[in-house]
Amino acid sequence: ISAAVKVTDRVPTGMVFLPFHFAENAANTLTSNSLDPVCKIPGFKVNAVKVEKAV
Repeated sequence: ISAAVKVTDRVPTGMVFLPFHFAENAANTLTSNSLDPVCKIPGFKVNAVKVEKAV
């Protein structure tokens, strides 16, 4: 997906925050549908991302 980026001290270095409730960002397309083996809860808050500068 493509999204505008704002670098801020509110998000720690090495972390990314993307709201999932805006349809135009489609953040949920980045999440895995695998479940925790014990709780059966999806890991929506733990996903690897790659941030690239747009050209």
